[in-house]
Amino acid sequence: MLESWLAPKAAALESRGLTRRLRARSAGDDLIDLAGNDYLGLSRDPRVVSAAAEALQTWGTGATASRLVTGTTALHEELESALAAYVGQESGLAFSSGYLANLGVVTALGGPGTVLVSDEHVHASLVDACRLSRSRVEVVPHNDVDAVQKVLAERNEPHALVMTESVFSVLSDEAPLASLAAVAQAHDAVLLVDEAHGLGVTGGGRGSVAAAGLAGLDHVIVTMTLSKSLASQGGAVLGPAVLREHLVNRARPFIYDTGLNPAACAAALAALQVLQAEPGRPDGIHRATAQLAAACNLPPPSGAVVSVPMPGPRETVQAADLCMSAGVRVGSFRPPSVPDGISRLRLTANAGLTSADLDRACTVVVDAIGRFT
Repeated sequence: MLESWLAPKAAALESRGLTRRLRARSAGDDLIDLAGNDYLGLSRDPRVVSAAAEALQTWGTGATASRLVTGTTALHEELESALAAYVGQESGLAFSSGYLANLGVVTALGGPGTVLVSDEHVHASLVDACRLSRSRVEVVPHNDVDAVQKVLAERNEPHALVMTESVFSVLSDEAPLASLAAVAQAHDAVLLVDEAHGLGVTGGGRGSVAAAGLAGLDHVIVTMTLSKSLASQGGAVLGPAVLREHLVNRARPFIYDTGLNPAACAAALAALQVLQAEPGRPDGIHRATAQLAAACNLPPPSGAVVSVPMPGPRETVQAADLCMSAGVRVGSFRPPSVPDGISRLRLTANAGLTSADLDRACTVVVDAIGRFT
């Protein structure tokens, strides 16, 4: 039954060059990594690894239950307080993934009395949250503040939530946060900013919300993942204490999910401490992206990603394969992962890349791109 059901769907993807396949990597491969999201190069830092190992010995291999049962440990609360303090928010709540953090806060605030105003380029987690929210959803053109203002001014709902990313995951451009926050405040709306690609990268590491002077405002919510700059796993929602209390009682992805692994909490906390002790690390990301972008004849991005347009999905995969065969791992993004339908090579810089790595990577990537453009 499943064969007859699913085979035509698989064939349709294959015919368009959109089939996705898992590729297991070995622990000791020596590829130059421009595909992962370890922005600060901390996933193998001895301080981070040791903190996770110590938490395993102390707390065991899992949280044991949901956060409201036995799944909250002292590590969870320490991490939440440290994250909130670092980015300038009053409080925080950790989830077991960044995806669930977005899903949890949007569905907990959504409903028939709330309109959701979503930038058309937001992450899939926010798209899915909108679908599950039971709210009216208005998708506005990318970074179009006037379109946001129009929706807010014409709404009938008493509540409104405007959603954006601080740095967008594919194009690596920044949202006009100050303007969005001002429009939201003028229309009694809340602004939700996903800092997945801003934390550890923009604002000296504290993210774009802090850089824009919006940290701690009572109508601004921050969500983030712990799996990029903080080299761990999990997510968090940061904002006023009243929001945290609401999520504890209303966010289904928090209430009914097993708590974040204590080892992941410890790793993220240790990575945050490294970032605080070494505030120059984000500069390494921007030096690397500037070099990669220049090699590809592109302007330097706001975030850690250099997004290289390609002629089509097949060419994107083939170019990525050429890079890998030459010792450089890059990302290949194809529909529906790209918001505008343009397939791209996605080059993700990290602060751990050496000058030799960058020089080699630029040579390999430029050669691969040249084969198809």
